[in-house]
Amino acid sequence: MDTVVTHSPLLEVHNCRQSYRTDAATELLVLDKVDLAIAEAEIVGLLGRSGSGKSTLLRVVSGLLKPTDGEVRWRGSSLHGPAEGIAMVFQSFALFPWLTVRENVELGLEALGLPLSERQERAEEAIDLIGLGGYDSAYPKELSGGMRQRVGLARALVVHPDLLLMDEPFSALDVLTAETLRTDLIDLWSEGRLPIKSMLMVTHNIEEAVLMCDRILVFSSNPGRIASELRVPFPHPRNRLDPAFRQMVDDIYALMTRRTPSAETRVTAQPVPAISQALHPVSTNLLAGMIESLAAPPYEGRADLPALAAALQLEADELLPLGEALALLRFAELEEGDIRLTEAGRRFAAADTDTRKAMFATALRAYVPLAATIRQVLEERWNHRASAERFRDELEDHMSPDYARDTLRTVISWGRYGELYSYDEEADQFSLEETD
Repeated sequence: MDTVVTHSPLLEVHNCRQSYRTDAATELLVLDKVDLAIAEAEIVGLLGRSGSGKSTLLRVVSGLLKPTDGEVRWRGSSLHGPAEGIAMVFQSFALFPWLTVRENVELGLEALGLPLSERQERAEEAIDLIGLGGYDSAYPKELSGGMRQRVGLARALVVHPDLLLMDEPFSALDVLTAETLRTDLIDLWSEGRLPIKSMLMVTHNIEEAVLMCDRILVFSSNPGRIASELRVPFPHPRNRLDPAFRQMVDDIYALMTRRTPSAETRVTAQPVPAISQALHPVSTNLLAGMIESLAAPPYEGRADLPALAAALQLEADELLPLGEALALLRFAELEEGDIRLTEAGRRFAAADTDTRKAMFATALRAYVPLAATIRQVLEERWNHRASAERFRDELEDHMSPDYARDTLRTVISWGRYGELYSYDEEADQFSLEETD
């Protein structure tokens, strides 16, 4: 979809497509037909689930990754390689531990070939701006997580970029530290004190996106596409308790819980086996706990997802996989931002441990083809054993190694809980020992 902007765009992405080839010569599509534009004087958020391609798009936009197809234009010219005027803040701080705060901040200026006196002056300004005055000579190991992320921010700002890219910059921080850093950053932006023209931020935190951004691009997954574009009409500073703010958060939850294909998308002429359905790495303890929470007061079987996320202190990226796993197993249904227990879910909540295990095993055999296939292969083998490598290889024919690893780990955990099969980690082998 094309993004409408009111200023001459700093950045334009046209029909971007990014794919990777697997060992089985299958093409895994990560991004497909992505179009966006970033104008001056705006903060734009890329909001979506983990694995939806948001970070990949950020690397394409920065010039660090060449798209398989499509074009990126920076200030009207095609982008080929890292662009002058674009800086990035990473999730993991990415500081050099043997350098002081000042030396870490000066790195970008050194690469630009600026004289020492100018490097020192600009580094001092950036350090003071983000609230680390007095820590110039400290090393990263002496700093808290929030302070280290401030150093990363200063290092990006010191080169005075036109566009600041941020890849989940607050997700590695505790809740209070992240909130303080968000507030400080928005205050500096609102006061015109940041030496940048625009920001493009990747996040999976819905409230964070509504709190900070002027526009939100909601990504769908597998492959990553811009499913919706939302303009945030509220002036800064924003009030989380404002009914209009809460309504927008609710609306975005509803957008993100609409049905999408559950298996990772591929470009192939061959049909995809049912066992190649990607599974979220969600523990059975969390699934059972979610069912129990939903069945108890005040929810009585039905909850609004934003309210539930707040009560359980879960972000959307943690809550939605839980809901989708329960929906896959038919213990719950997701409906426009709400989650509702099915009759099976209510029975599970009221059941004892053995009955729960039996219900879970029945659901696995009925609704999770990979689990059913593993059980069938074990039943047919004379020794009732099978190497996990066999199933891992088949998954990697149709999805990335990361998806295959997570899917297999999940089906191992779920199958063990339901006593559908056993798994020996040392031998990397499934069996029917100690089941039934």
